[in-house]
Amino acid sequence: MKDFLLRSGAFRLTLGVLFAIALRLIPGSCIKSTAFAQSPAKQQTQARSQKIANPLNDLLDEAQRDMDANNYEAALAPLQKFIAEKPDVAFAHFQMAYAYTALKRGDEARTEYERAIALDPKMPEAYLNLGILLMDKQQYAAAVTPLSKAVELLPAQSRPRSLLAVAQDRSGDHEGAALSFEGVLHLDPNDVTANHYLGDLDLRRGKPAEAEARFRHALEIRPDAPELLQGLAHCLEAQNKPEAADVYRKYLGVMPGDSGARAHLIHVLLNAQEYDSALAELDRADAGKPPSLDSLRMRADIQIAQKKWADAIATLQQATTLAPRDAQLAGGLGRVYLQKHDFAAAEKELKAALQLDNNNIVYWKDLSSTYYLSGNCPATLATLDVIAKAEPPTSGAWFIRALCYDKLRQLKPALEAYDKFLAMEQGKTSDQVWQAQQRSKVLRHMLEDKR
Repeated sequence: MKDFLLRSGAFRLTLGVLFAIALRLIPGSCIKSTAFAQSPAKQQTQARSQKIANPLNDLLDEAQRDMDANNYEAALAPLQKFIAEKPDVAFAHFQMAYAYTALKRGDEARTEYERAIALDPKMPEAYLNLGILLMDKQQYAAAVTPLSKAVELLPAQSRPRSLLAVAQDRSGDHEGAALSFEGVLHLDPNDVTANHYLGDLDLRRGKPAEAEARFRHALEIRPDAPELLQGLAHCLEAQNKPEAADVYRKYLGVMPGDSGARAHLIHVLLNAQEYDSALAELDRADAGKPPSLDSLRMRADIQIAQKKWADAIATLQQATTLAPRDAQLAGGLGRVYLQKHDFAAAEKELKAALQLDNNNIVYWKDLSSTYYLSGNCPATLATLDVIAKAEPPTSGAWFIRALCYDKLRQLKPALEAYDKFLAMEQGKTSDQVWQAQQRSKVLRHMLEDKR
């Protein structure tokens, strides 16, 4: 976290007379042996008449001066001397803990915070800093307990509640985090962190519209915050809103090196069929460096969407040199060759894809189409048999079967396939239905003539 709410100096100013109360000291850094039994009012009366120098106060003042100068190592010695004389003073342990924290001696800091809490269970700053220390060590579940106590003791402050929410979220208690962040917004509706985290939670819960409202409100406060722009862009993309592209562009204007966000922008442009803009973004991402595998995949997707088959083939071939055992690339290349009616090349690539992923039905279907369009009916029927073992044949599959059997002069299987096609297409009208009806009549006559 690296974000301590309280510095030791600020602690003394914020709490005012806490030190005096802890030590039962009268104002003016004075102490009396009978002070533990005296009321603050009586102490103030005596302060006007009696001033006794206290070396222990001098030790605390010395430590405070060192910490104000960021010399935390030097502050340890006077604090240790003080604690040796007065081990039951919570504030001294708090100061020691803070010094250890600044020196990145986390285990010792934790021990001192816990001692301060044991001596003064109502010291909210000790709970708060202990929670922050544990969060800095990524011990989020452990941080929840002290931060919860800090919230209890500081109910009107939003910061402890916000830290508690973060700890709950990162320890897996998303419902608790949501409640804590709602509590933050009840105290401060403009808290950017709360709106940001609640927006993220809404996104994870599949509520992009609610998340969008959170991010938009946060952006009213911090208009150019990159994490908020990114969150809003994700919300808009999840809702298929066209303005997502503009928000991604604005985010990339602040964070131009975020390749993941640029990939999201390209996908948004692809979905909007803005192919030239998508290519321009891809060119911008690839400028001055060899294209990555992901970049080549996206470029091929764009070229396929534009029906630029030759360009897509070149791009996919380049990609396969980077990932020669990628079944998806081989299958995609086979499909593009199929679109170009280069059946020999399509068959080669699709068979290569099936060697890598033999159970992929898409590749089998593309191979079946390749065989059929190239006039290889026996191979078409064989691949249809493989597909039928994985899923029930569609009406289209029965129609292709019927045509293949018909061409092979296998009259009875052809008629049966036409009949199954017509049964599945009952009530529909199409050229295929008419063709199947006519061929069925012819095949029945031919079979009857054979009897």
